Amino acid sequence: MSDEDILEDLPLEKLPLDAWHREHGARMVPFAGYEMPIQYTGEGGGIVAEHEWTRNSASLFDVSHMGQLSVSGPDGDMEAAAQALEAVLPGAIASLKPGRMRYSFLLDEHGGIIDDLMVTNAGQAYGLVVNGACKWDDIAHLREHLPDEITLTHHAENALVALQGPKAGEVLADLVPESAELTFMTAFYHDWDGVPLWIARAGYTGEDGFEIAVPGEHAEKLAAALVADARVRPAGLGARDSLRLEAGLPLHGHDISTETDPVSADLTFALSKKRREAGGYMGHGPVMRVLDDGPVQKRVGLTLDGRMPAREGAEVYAGDEKVGTVTSGGFSPTLGCPIAMAYVDIAHADEGTELNCEVRKKRLPAKVTPMPFVPHRYFRGN
Repeated sequence: MSDEDILEDLPLEKLPLDAWHREHGARMVPFAGYEMPIQYTGEGGGIVAEHEWTRNSASLFDVSHMGQLSVSGPDGDMEAAAQALEAVLPGAIASLKPGRMRYSFLLDEHGGIIDDLMVTNAGQAYGLVVNGACKWDDIAHLREHLPDEITLTHHAENALVALQGPKAGEVLADLVPESAELTFMTAFYHDWDGVPLWIARAGYTGEDGFEIAVPGEHAEKLAAALVADARVRPAGLGARDSLRLEAGLPLHGHDISTETDPVSADLTFALSKKRREAGGYMGHGPVMRVLDDGPVQKRVGLTLDGRMPAREGAEVYAGDEKVGTVTSGGFSPTLGCPIAMAYVDIAHADEGTELNCEVRKKRLPAKVTPMPFVPHRYFRGN
């Protein structure tokens, strides 16, 4: 049973924007222990419509189920906080300049991925955003392995929204002009109409966009201001999932878990050369062995013929030999064909390899395809 399954057996929590979502026609579903909008009804609603609006304009997603944490050293000692984090994360934290973000992982002693996360140098502390379904496990892991003098704070009072799409930059600049100065993977604090915001230019759709932390009591004010702009519509979990799949971004608990490592998951870019050599973090030895010896399996992208998608759990074949398993899959609205991520034996992981996915007892032709399936459009500056 996964953490997500356990969470969904517990009473569901409500998002700070719960009433706002319902007023806007959201269909709410259980996810990561919360009632969350999967899509919206009415004009402009529905997963495909919300997906396409995000690709062409800007959409507002509620991601308040995510865990917002901060890690600080005694008396604001950032060097001590960085050293503590580098013992549990394989990323280069000490070299992260103020306002800069980095993608990293929590690893177990075997090199398995407990969670993937974003870490930011917020000036007086390091901010972490972790996945909602495992945030309590992450917090427990961090409390166990961070030194006693390091302070870990869970900012449960905050909401978190994501404004995503090619028009997100101009929309937010009309509200917060200083946000135009941000580029991909940078962040800053800003006071907007008396409301403190933490704005990061990042997201989970492959499009330009922002994730904005806001005190929960002010979340409706911010959401209303954003969707008052005709370029912005609300979007739910359904479009978020189809967008991240097209972007080739892994989903924790599906494409990555403690059963996978960063090398097999094709996320080696997050293991800096300096940290690979120096080590000193949990799971370093096992991860380096996979890197040196080569993985047995690798996460790859697949495009399928026809229109029937291969969902999670579908078996992947080379001839009559089973060589892998699909971990995420669906129909791509942008490409007009089914796409999937799968772990396949390394001998069958090369681009262009012809394979088959078994769906409803039928073998559907599939081809190993580079990811992202749809090119990223992050804003890196003019």
